[in-house]
Amino acid sequence: MPYFTQTLAAPAPFARSVAIAALLGATMLATPLTATRALAQAATTETPVAATAQTKGETVEQRIAELHTSLKITSNEETQWNAVAQAMRENAAAMDTLIAANRTTAPQNMTALEDMETYQKFAEAHVAGLKNLSSAFSTLYDAMTDAQKKNADVVFRTTGNGTPAARS
Repeated sequence: MPYFTQTLAAPAPFARSVAIAALLGATMLATPLTATRALAQAATTETPVAATAQTKGETVEQRIAELHTSLKITSNEETQWNAVAQAMRENAAAMDTLIAANRTTAPQNMTALEDMETYQKFAEAHVAGLKNLSSAFSTLYDAMTDAQKKNADVVFRTTGNGTPAARS
């Protein structure tokens, strides 16, 4: 099996980071190359870009609202929560900008090198977004009560659909 397709055993903190990123929607990519291809195909359909952006905005806002409820944010924590929500919005906007920039070349017209470079750009945006979100969430987490922290730990161990997060 080629080295890049082997399953890697990941330590629990890494698995939790991946689950956090998925749950918070820090980025909207599961697989950057697949997302790039899907978005390039979407760019050639008759769906207006404004409608797509509005849907994504609603999705980010829905995730923010769901997470706010799941974490049981109190009025005393709203300031810290607002920073987390803003980081989520900024990450979504940065990803939207990157996606729009990559819609100019159809996937079938990309070379293998261009495909890999696109993957790298998405991976770098993912890491930058996770750092942004992690910083904001750390402040919120520190302000939470022990009961809220335990609840947050449970929320972050599950994906958005309630199934256990991937573990090594």
